[in-house]
Amino acid sequence: MTTEQASRLELEDLQQNLRAVQERLARTLDPAALRAELDKLHPADVAYILEALPVEERLVVWDLVKAEREGEILLELSDAVRESLIATMDSKELVAAAETLEADEIADLAPDLPEEVVQDVIRALPQEERALLRAALSYDEGTVGALMEFDQVTVREDVTLEAATRYLRALDELPPHTDQLFVIDRAGKLRGTLPLARLIVSDLERVVGGVMVPESVKLHPEDRAEDVAQAFERYDLVSAPVVDLITGSLVGRVTVNAVMDYIREKSAESQLAEAGLSKEEDVFAPVWNSFKNRWAWLAVNLVTAFVASRVIGAFEGSIEKLVALAALMPIVAGIGGNSGNQTITMIVRALALGQIQSAYWTKLIAKELGVATLNGVVWGGLLGFATFLLYGNVALGGVMALAMLLNLLLAAGMGVAIPYLRARFGRDPAVGSSVLITACTDSGGFFIFLGLATLFLL
Repeated sequence: MTTEQASRLELEDLQQNLRAVQERLARTLDPAALRAELDKLHPADVAYILEALPVEERLVVWDLVKAEREGEILLELSDAVRESLIATMDSKELVAAAETLEADEIADLAPDLPEEVVQDVIRALPQEERALLRAALSYDEGTVGALMEFDQVTVREDVTLEAATRYLRALDELPPHTDQLFVIDRAGKLRGTLPLARLIVSDLERVVGGVMVPESVKLHPEDRAEDVAQAFERYDLVSAPVVDLITGSLVGRVTVNAVMDYIREKSAESQLAEAGLSKEEDVFAPVWNSFKNRWAWLAVNLVTAFVASRVIGAFEGSIEKLVALAALMPIVAGIGGNSGNQTITMIVRALALGQIQSAYWTKLIAKELGVATLNGVVWGGLLGFATFLLYGNVALGGVMALAMLLNLLLAAGMGVAIPYLRARFGRDPAVGSSVLITACTDSGGFFIFLGLATLFLL
């Protein structure tokens, strides 16, 4: 079975679960039966169902979720839906839900909880868990510390593999995504890693220090999450140790599931930002909440559209004399906008991956201008020839070809300049990028095309 087929089957299963819950809601069956249906599902599946239901039905289903499962389900929800459900819960219920989670999981949930609830949770935890939670909360969002978990298996470098194997067998279970053991000395400093594959095939009488991998990928709590995501992708990691930068002591680990969640979250944020959405939005959010999320860049778009209309208005006389201009000018603007979006998407992605160094911006813009020139000559020439065939006017065809070339050059230049300037001034390059590039290519395309037409045709 291919990955695509497996994904399709998984989605079909989720949709079947959703339909089953919706049918029970519609028929107002015994709440106990619906609760039993929900209890069979994985927390991620329950989260999927909650996100796909309108607010009223969502709250009905949420009330039927067992209290001991609320914490793990809240972790699986999108930020917007999680916030809406937390708003309906009282402090005692929130504290009870948080207490069922590990320290690193509570830290993930903490930004959405009221401050007093976080303090109540801290006070309710055992001393060791309390220290871990405070440590997790001390790390900034977007760092390794925020992704880190404290549940890992360690062995000393001076013990035998047989002793290490007995130790593993004494555990109830291994933490999820355990592909290696972390080797430490008596002071708790990381000495290396012991992959489970090596442990299985090696002579049990050997010492851990003689079998371990001394040179491994080491992370620090202050490292950027973006860099860690790239390291996991580059080296195909399942887990990696996190060590204190000063002491070298092992403080936790990062696993591939945390990295995947981070990548998925950042990808969603980037897609929303390009469309001018300030944050993730609940599909069934109240009208006012959706309005607040969308109005800012719509206002910018309104201003830019007004500017474009004024550009057209400045050439009303030219359009009246040659009506064909009105039919042709959207083509120039549209192709320029599409080309600009291609450029800006590539640049934003490269910035996110850390592939563009400050010394190479001039080479990058030269390359994009070269691509735009080639596109302009090829497609501008074809469009100019098509214009000639339609209107029988050689000069109009030439104006169309030249306008296409110039607007594609403008789109390429702005496609590099917009993310560069936003990154230079500490802004997210993706935010509103499609709105800004469209504004430039629309107004610029109209001005270039109508200006050339006025100069050479009228």
